[in-house]
Amino acid sequence: MLNINKILFPTDFSKCSDQAFVHALFLARQHNAELHMLHAIALHEDDPYNPAHHFPDKEEIHNRLKGIADSQMDALLEKYDLKDVKIKKLQKRGISPAPVILDYAREEDIDLIVMGTHGRRGISHILLGSVAEEVVRVAKCPVLTIREQKEPKSIEAFEKILVPVDFSEHSKSAVAHAKAITATYKARLYLLHVIEESIHPAFYVTGKSSVFELIPDIESKSKEFMAKLVKETKGPAVETEYFVLEGRAAQEIVKFSDKNDIDLIVIATHGLTGIEHFLLGSITEKVIRMANCPVFTVKSFGKALI
Repeated sequence: MLNINKILFPTDFSKCSDQAFVHALFLARQHNAELHMLHAIALHEDDPYNPAHHFPDKEEIHNRLKGIADSQMDALLEKYDLKDVKIKKLQKRGISPAPVILDYAREEDIDLIVMGTHGRRGISHILLGSVAEEVVRVAKCPVLTIREQKEPKSIEAFEKILVPVDFSEHSKSAVAHAKAITATYKARLYLLHVIEESIHPAFYVTGKSSVFELIPDIESKSKEFMAKLVKETKGPAVETEYFVLEGRAAQEIVKFSDKNDIDLIVIATHGLTGIEHFLLGSITEKVIRMANCPVFTVKSFGKALI
């Protein structure tokens, strides 16, 4: 079982946040953990470089927003039986939500962040970015992101857990967390390795259009490596299946997830930042943006839950 004592649930009172709360509440009850319910009040007037920084009604606006947030938190909590869950509800003020969430998680030594993601794509994602993606990229603890669903599946009914692996050290941590989660829900574990190697143009004259044709035993060898990875990774024994695909990693992970009705993806993040992140992006962030099921992100740095 995962070692979870404190769960942070940031909310913006959207539908996807409400759906994320169901997961946060279930995990808090499952692990007897404290549930910290946080709303970030983002006032651009708090930015000292904003001309509105010295407006006299700034505090009045903040107090009004705080009152609205209190009412919305109470309205959400009234829908659930909370007698056996310790909940702290609070609002924190800042220039933007992600730094508020990250600062609180660090100050309170949070073990797991559970939050909704709006799954923006295309131009809206380029212009607006994603609070969830920034939290996943920077947080020192694992993050569970939940994208809004028309008919969300109950977390108690999770049956299929997918963990994509690239055989790096980061993959080992993801597999260990996935084994613990799979055992908790008595589910089945799926390991997926996506081969992104391109075929050199010189091989096209031979009619080779796939790495599976070029290296016939690459699938069996990859499955052997995955089986060895599972065996050598600490954690309970769980039913496991192995799959190898060729293509763009993020797209293939999401397609496999949809095709096989995966309930949860457990994936490691390499923690790219700065120019490296700008140029290369992140497979994990793309999966979070596109996946139709919750995504549990394991950090390549910081806190582990096993």
